[in-house]
Amino acid sequence: MADLLDRFVYRAATGARLSWYLGQKLLAERLVKPTHTPPEMRARLPQGRALMAHLHQFLAEDLAHIEAGDYAPPADLAPNPVASLRRAGAFFRDLGRVDQRRHAERHQEVAETAPEGAFPRYYLQNFHYQTDGWLSRRSAEIYDHQVEVLFMGSADAMRRQALLPIAQALAPIGQRRARLIDIACGTGRFLREVKGNFPLLEVTALDLSPFYLDEARAALADWSGTRFVQAAAETVPEPDASYDIATAIYLFHELPPKARRTVVAELARLVKPGGICVLVDSLQTGDRPEYDGLLDLFPVKFHEPYYAGYLGEDLGALFGAAGFETIATRFAFLSKIVTFRRRAPAP
Repeated sequence: MADLLDRFVYRAATGARLSWYLGQKLLAERLVKPTHTPPEMRARLPQGRALMAHLHQFLAEDLAHIEAGDYAPPADLAPNPVASLRRAGAFFRDLGRVDQRRHAERHQEVAETAPEGAFPRYYLQNFHYQTDGWLSRRSAEIYDHQVEVLFMGSADAMRRQALLPIAQALAPIGQRRARLIDIACGTGRFLREVKGNFPLLEVTALDLSPFYLDEARAALADWSGTRFVQAAAETVPEPDASYDIATAIYLFHELPPKARRTVVAELARLVKPGGICVLVDSLQTGDRPEYDGLLDLFPVKFHEPYYAGYLGEDLGALFGAAGFETIATRFAFLSKIVTFRRRAPAP
């Protein structure tokens, strides 16, 4: 994708995508009741113009990676307009229920109806006040659209940055000889990018929600070399040292502290010595100080019970205690990409 026409197509498509999701974000904010923001927090929020300038800068970096051949253009650069309208309609139809739940501070509906013992207690919450939590087909079908509205159409591009360390890890061993597991794969959007760039790589999609896992199966239906496992990230039913690469995309900020440590121990068990673990997640406090106020506001507007603890978590120390070393940290708009290498055990 190196010629002028392809560059124009990317910029036109990305501009339309940004306008589409930003327009819905602005409309949604008009349709819901305002959330009280403490004045001291409001004073620390970044200016909208600076935020948009940063977003455009990040999308220019995404284009530069595509032009350099670091990864392929997204498969849905020009999405189906009928499907896009359908998802937008579902998003706005659900918006009122989400807003009522937010202002009533109701986030335990799932726990009242889900089968006991099947899921960790922390999992049975309406994260983001979303209807049905993680446990319905409706939730799985609308989730990606909700996330793109929140991030103004940049979520897929932020996830794509994990392809860079994956490519580096695969270079010496090749796709055919490697295995990757995506922990809490959700609807499989990231794994679709992985297979689009590394079609010979064997991947395992793991998620606790059967409904999200069904969406992942549909997203990856055109690819061979895919496996699907319904299980918790804390107890992965896979052999020790069975993966060269493990990824966790926007998982760690939704885990309680104890569960974070259990998941890291599982990652250390699953990844071969010399293999890597790639995290994509929210920025943390101090990563970009101008956004610290925005990070503090996030759990105020959305039900994110473990987010504040994540903001101060020392990821390097957390993974280091489990036998990993930090080899790279990059920022991508409102996200960070951290790559860890599994150390060989002491002789």
